[in-house]
Amino acid sequence: MDRLVILIIGTPCVGKTSVARLLASRINAVYVNLTELATKNNFITGVDEKRGGSLVIDETRLRKAVIRLMHEANEQNIVVDGHYAASIIPRDLVTCAFVLRRDPIELRDFMEKAGFSGNKLWENLASEILDICLVDALNAYGEEKVCEIDVTAKSVEDAVEEILAIINGFKKCRIGVVDWLGKLESEGLLNEYLRV
Repeated sequence: MDRLVILIIGTPCVGKTSVARLLASRINAVYVNLTELATKNNFITGVDEKRGGSLVIDETRLRKAVIRLMHEANEQNIVVDGHYAASIIPRDLVTCAFVLRRDPIELRDFMEKAGFSGNKLWENLASEILDICLVDALNAYGEEKVCEIDVTAKSVEDAVEEILAIINGFKKCRIGVVDWLGKLESEGLLNEYLRV
């Protein structure tokens, strides 16, 4: 089997890091967290106070560092964790991008427990509701390399098992598995959750 380069993408608090770390251990892969790599190498160009102190990353320098890291890993599998991975990792280096999705009602609870509030909370919830990470991944990699995984109410282990089933050909890779906008609208909750 050729080397796997797997991206784990999704809105903050969907569980990317937990899933990516476990997946990396299961497929004997190098684990790369984009934000940790950017911070460690001082690729931070500023802080966006309007977005609750979100870091502003020098994407060009981060892209070069990730590509160098991939070449240094030779043939070893790689799992990359980051909600903005689609703007960093070139298409030709990617085997598959898994976009983790979480019901906005559950996600809001996770975000509030992680300290998200104000604009940072509402912008990230809107990102999940409006499929921003999925659309970015599809634009960067095309339908043939993008799989959507609904992790709502699932354990990290269950999410990783689903990803492994897809990687190993036992389960079909799919997109369009969730419609948070339609769900919230049908439940009369759209205005409560989509505030930007």
